Amino acid sequence: MADRACIVVGAGDATGGAVARRFAREGYVACPVRRRVESLSHLVRDIVDDGGSAIAFGRDARKEDEVVALFDEVEAGVGPVEVVVFNIGANVRFAFAELEVRKFVKIWEMACFAGFLTTREALRRMAPRGRGTILVTGASASVKGYAHGAAFASAKFALRGMTQSLAREAAPLGVHVAHVVIDGAIDTAFIRDNFPERYALKDRDGLLDPDAIAETYWQIHRQPRNAWTHETDLRPWIESF
Repeated sequence: MADRACIVVGAGDATGGAVARRFAREGYVACPVRRRVESLSHLVRDIVDDGGSAIAFGRDARKEDEVVALFDEVEAGVGPVEVVVFNIGANVRFAFAELEVRKFVKIWEMACFAGFLTTREALRRMAPRGRGTILVTGASASVKGYAHGAAFASAKFALRGMTQSLAREAAPLGVHVAHVVIDGAIDTAFIRDNFPERYALKDRDGLLDPDAIAETYWQIHRQPRNAWTHETDLRPWIESF
């Protein structure tokens, strides 16, 4: 019960998993979260084999009761939640005229509404203790819309604005909130298998390394409150901006 918990909502094979591993190396109990808990078994095994601690949770971050129960369970069974990372993506593309309401709403629920539920519950636990870090993963679409990206960009724009408001409320309470714009392709199996020409740029440091992203998250968490970052952006050197 003395363990410090790091909840990572949207802990996949890239950024989320790397963040969970990075905080576990520093002694935090990594609590990766996805809808299907079995998909996290390899991540938990990797963390444990590396000498860390991890407990996986299967939750749908779009459902309020499941998010509230997640935080209650971690606080009661693991320890105080010191770090929360919201990392759900939902980057899918549809032509504007063909975008169905059902798809638009689902993308918004995943990329924005789930972020609201996650960060609200994090603040509710952290504020009374006067400490904690909330990190929200953004994307290129957080700051610029693109063709066939109306649903995703609208959700990411909203998530960014919400996070900015949260940061201004949370800072006087001792809680550090930061939004991280990830601008560029990440070194993942998805990019390798579906965009081989883009993946070939890896040899030129043209892809974002998940471990490098995770290191930035760790360094933001370590910042003293007299020099807090509230937003930063990460991209490969070859990415235009």
